[in-house]
Amino acid sequence: VQTCALPILLTTASQTLGPFGAIIFDPTEIHDIAPAGVAGERITVRGRIVDGDGAPVGDATLEVWQANSHGKYAHPEDVQEKPLDDNFKGFGRISTRADGSFEFTTIKPGAVPGPNGSTQAPHLTLVIFMRGLLKHLVTRVYFEGEAANASDPVLALVPTARRNTLIARRQGNACEWTVHLQGPNETVFFDW
Repeated sequence: VQTCALPILLTTASQTLGPFGAIIFDPTEIHDIAPAGVAGERITVRGRIVDGDGAPVGDATLEVWQANSHGKYAHPEDVQEKPLDDNFKGFGRISTRADGSFEFTTIKPGAVPGPNGSTQAPHLTLVIFMRGLLKHLVTRVYFEGEAANASDPVLALVPTARRNTLIARRQGNACEWTVHLQGPNETVFFDW
């Protein structure tokens, strides 16, 4: 009997997600971030992820992190004395469809504390994973017409001409937002 030793193949930090996103993320998708009965204004967020040429990115995954409608995160480090809903975790995971589109439902988050005693406007934090990225992308979604946007300390760090890349537009009962990975309308991404 002749045996052959197979090489051990290990992933390295420089490898991207490749074609394995669906295998890893699809079974853990959460499209309805706020189950029925969770307090707050229910919203649907939908949009697309497109590359620098405007072509859809059909194999990306978005992770959504947010506070509840009172502005409290479901995390032990959030020690604010605000109500916490046991049915609301403030987390969702959504994959894009072949046409680059995505959609999820949640509640509009409340304002949360910011640096130096400031207050941050209601927002969603999104983390994007996809092929070709050596490091995930982190961005935010703010809401059109929100008065607190004008004084948000994080939004204030973004050049005025680029802030619109972080604002979801109201379309009836939904909020529309497109992620541009590159190009003249590139979405603002944050170092985290």
